[in-house]
Amino acid sequence: MVHLYNLHPFGSQQVVPCKQEPEQFCGGGRDALFVAAGCKVEAFAVSGQELCQPRCAFSTLGRVLRLAYSEAGDYLVAIEEKNKATFLRAYVNWRSKRTENSRVCIRMIGHNVEAPFSETFRDQMSIIEMPLSEAPLCISCCPVKGDLLVGCTNKLVLFSLTYQIINEEFSILDFERSLIIHIDNITPTEISFCTGYVAVMSDLEVLVLKLESDPKNRGSVNHHPHKTNSPMKPAEEGISNETSHLESDDFVMCQKPMELLGEKSKQSGVSVTLESTGLTDEKIKYFHVQHLLYRRFAPDISSYVLPDDIKLHSLQLLPIYHTGSLSSNGKNSSQEKELLSLFCFYSLPHVGYLYMVVKSVELMSIYQYPEKCQQAVLTPQFLHVITSNNLQCFTVRCSAAAAREEDPYVDTTLKVDYSNSYKTVKTQSCIHLLSEAHLLVRAALMDAHQLEPGEKAELLEAFKESCGHLGDCYSRLDTQHAHLALPYYKMSGLSMAEVLAQVDWAAEDGSQKYERGLIFYINHSLHENLDEDLSEELAAKVVQMFHVAEPKQLPYILCSPSMKNINPLTAMNYLRKLDTSGFSSILVTLAKAAMALKIGDLETHRKEMKSHSEMKLVCGFILEPRLLIQQQKGQIFPTELAVHLKETQPGLLVASILGLQKNNKMGIEEADSFFKVLCGKDEDMIPQLLVDFWEAQLVACLPDVVLQELFFKLTSHYIWRLSKGQPPDSTPLRTSEDLINACSHYGLIYPWVNILISYDSSADKNYTEDLSKLQSLICGPSFDIASIIPFLELLSEDTAAGLSVHVLCRTRLKEYEQCVDTLLERCPEAVIPYANHELKEENRTLWWKKLLPELCQRIKCGGEKYQLYLSSLKETLSVVAVELELRDFLNVLPEDGTAAFFLPYLLYCCRKKSLT
Repeated sequence: MVHLYNLHPFGSQQVVPCKQEPEQFCGGGRDALFVAAGCKVEAFAVSGQELCQPRCAFSTLGRVLRLAYSEAGDYLVAIEEKNKATFLRAYVNWRSKRTENSRVCIRMIGHNVEAPFSETFRDQMSIIEMPLSEAPLCISCCPVKGDLLVGCTNKLVLFSLTYQIINEEFSILDFERSLIIHIDNITPTEISFCTGYVAVMSDLEVLVLKLESDPKNRGSVNHHPHKTNSPMKPAEEGISNETSHLESDDFVMCQKPMELLGEKSKQSGVSVTLESTGLTDEKIKYFHVQHLLYRRFAPDISSYVLPDDIKLHSLQLLPIYHTGSLSSNGKNSSQEKELLSLFCFYSLPHVGYLYMVVKSVELMSIYQYPEKCQQAVLTPQFLHVITSNNLQCFTVRCSAAAAREEDPYVDTTLKVDYSNSYKTVKTQSCIHLLSEAHLLVRAALMDAHQLEPGEKAELLEAFKESCGHLGDCYSRLDTQHAHLALPYYKMSGLSMAEVLAQVDWAAEDGSQKYERGLIFYINHSLHENLDEDLSEELAAKVVQMFHVAEPKQLPYILCSPSMKNINPLTAMNYLRKLDTSGFSSILVTLAKAAMALKIGDLETHRKEMKSHSEMKLVCGFILEPRLLIQQQKGQIFPTELAVHLKETQPGLLVASILGLQKNNKMGIEEADSFFKVLCGKDEDMIPQLLVDFWEAQLVACLPDVVLQELFFKLTSHYIWRLSKGQPPDSTPLRTSEDLINACSHYGLIYPWVNILISYDSSADKNYTEDLSKLQSLICGPSFDIASIIPFLELLSEDTAAGLSVHVLCRTRLKEYEQCVDTLLERCPEAVIPYANHELKEENRTLWWKKLLPELCQRIKCGGEKYQLYLSSLKETLSVVAVELELRDFLNVLPEDGTAAFFLPYLLYCCRKKSLT
């Protein structure tokens, strides 16, 4: 907020020739002014050639106490007094009142006009009488819908604007009393109404409410008062009773000052009740009340009479609309305006208060007047204050706040508070003036739909120019708000090169002083990875600037894609000058290694990389990921250092990318794309280095990695390579044994699997590691077997590798009988080790129910595997003889078996009980 001395945004000043001293006045839209004096209202033109000339005049019933105009409906409403009685009347079609003696039609609210009389309403003014049970005290018209709110003692009456349709070509304006808002213990002196928002003011209190429509609760609405706020709390009732008792004994109890915002305003003790008075439920607009603001001031207790120095005045709700609210024919319509933001203003004689009341309720500004204020008027850009001697003007932030409401990033990237800029002591007056110019231009752009295309383009250019000037000020002056240089330069549309071109580079001996604002802007711009490449000359100047002002930032800015044109020798020279005692030396080491690689000095590169442990190097890459990966125009590019590490230290590269992911510096998909681009593979091709990275993720047990998704990636790739017989494109970083020892997700491979594999002499040694890793994952405790069943079709059971994977998966799915059949057919050598490992506990019965009958049947058939089946049968009988009692054992033996063959096992089964 800035007080503008002797400066007002008015193009001219005109004098209205009133015949009598004005008692009340109000604006009539953009082209009229109403002045009430005595029992007459005069309308004056305020635009066009007839500036300040009388347009029409009409008589009132009595002296006008209050006067208000509504642009929606184009009507005038007045509270008039005659013979100590007050009346509420609306004047419609007033533009047809050519002379004071022209005919006038007077009708009651809601009176149906019959067709024969309709033609008379076209060319004459109508006065609508609105009777009330209590005297009206104040009035307010909704600027959007034209509804009328009337304040009476302890209640507000809402009249909805309606239209009586006479025929297809003609309709007349009317009102319907639709709602009564009962407010206990408040006698309104001023009210303000806007699209369901209601502000009520008494001498010492301000209450802001929002009337809400909720069709879901329509059934609970009736034509009787519906209380929407809890009554006073018991404590407050006690105070009220105590106050009454004290007052009866000539004591006065004064309440304390209070300010309640948002939901807390319900605690004010003010009871609000809604009473629907519409003719039908279908016309009910509002059902509930939301409390937004309550403010109470304390009177001066030194006097029994409330002094004027403490009375509130100038209550106002100021709406700001969306810039693109147009009607169907492409023209703006006041009936179709969409509310963007709403502000509430009220004033004491020496101080004014401005609140934002949409979405969130907050106090925006407090205005201290140098003189006693008689009246104040708020506009989107200024607050005009009338005193006894002057018309004073203050800037306001309504337009700027509404602009940020419509587009939060339009004028700031660091949540920027314009009002704070005026607290700076060291800034020059130019910042003050430029800030005001910026606000005025931005406010004008809020109403851009009223501008011609050329005017809008001119305003946008002025807006960018003002932002550029403010950026220059904040970047060159030593001020506590130097960081504002960044958002202003961003809004100006200037490139980094254009900003740097304006910098004074004259002193190059190290004595040059660069202000914080410029350093802040350049530093943040280089960290944002802008799609802008600085020339070699400008890049060298930037390095020199940071060497002088912020040497700690030098390793970071050298990693920016915008600095890729820097001469590596120049960069190396500045890096060697750095004193690394005060900050992390690992970044300087990595920056030197990267620059040495660009120069082609491999010896220096190796020396720098060996000066720290691998763990410290990983930490350095985590501090500055752009040493390995850069982004431009949405594309990922591995750096030259990353390409070199791929060939020389792939383990370090994988560990570094894993560290970036673990510290939320890189996403999962981003990491996958990085390795594919690094290895020159298409999206469908998986390089071994990416497989190494997936395996490292499992070993690291990252909490953000979805395990089953990672298992799916690895197993599907292992199966694909096994099915194609394709070896990895590089040597894997870890063997299956390494993974089993380091990661709990890789389990020990079952013994019978090794027996099954060992009998296949045709196994290709090039992909045995893939097979072992796949088998180990399947044997692990975490893997969901069902997820890879569809992929097993790629892996044929004709090979021992494929057979082992299929049997493993069936075993994990508890399909033991099918596995026994498969092993007996394909690899009898593994059937007993399989049974010893898998047929345990509840599955032990399969020894005599499945394995024993199958072996006996196959022995009967003979064949080349007879001896293998026979030895397996002997081991099976040894197990069954131990597990079963003699009678059960006899029952499972084949009836046509040779007694001599089974006799030793029968004798052991008989003696085992005595032996135990």
